[in-house]
Amino acid sequence: MRIIAGQYRGRRIGTPPGTDTRPTSDRVRESLFSILGPLHGVRVLDLFAGSGALGLESLSRGAAGATFVERAPAALKAIRANLTALQAEASVRDRDVLAFVRDASRAGGPYDLVFLDPPYRDAAGLGPALDLVPLLADGGRAVTESDRRGPMTLPGLEVTDERLYGDTLIRIHTLP
Repeated sequence: MRIIAGQYRGRRIGTPPGTDTRPTSDRVRESLFSILGPLHGVRVLDLFAGSGALGLESLSRGAAGATFVERAPAALKAIRANLTALQAEASVRDRDVLAFVRDASRAGGPYDLVFLDPPYRDAAGLGPALDLVPLLADGGRAVTESDRRGPMTLPGLEVTDERLYGDTLIRIHTLP
């Protein structure tokens, strides 16, 4: 995997070994960030961060800061190694995503952009339990990635854009 654009463009990033983590493909990331537009100065929250590819791409493109939330030891190791290799600073939280979101008052927000890329098998069931409204800044957006057969919906947010890349469904949600 590599960073697509920005300060770290072309730099390789590592992924956790095994099949537990499914990194967002270069093609999907490139399309997604084209849709999102400029990210200069935004605060990013990368939930179910995996390798951290989405948050790292955001930092490369000028995000003011990123928080990565993950609980798998191999993924946490990959995120920390990627941050070190890129000489980037960010907050890494070894925490269950549902607990992190429930504890919104201490989650370090508000965030302008939240990425959610959970295991596809869990995406549809997780959505209703994730109230991101308290974490989002005014005008904030949440991006979900899921299998097209099990789309993720988020309470209190509207789907304002939806794109299909093979079996991968990307949805952009905003506060109504």
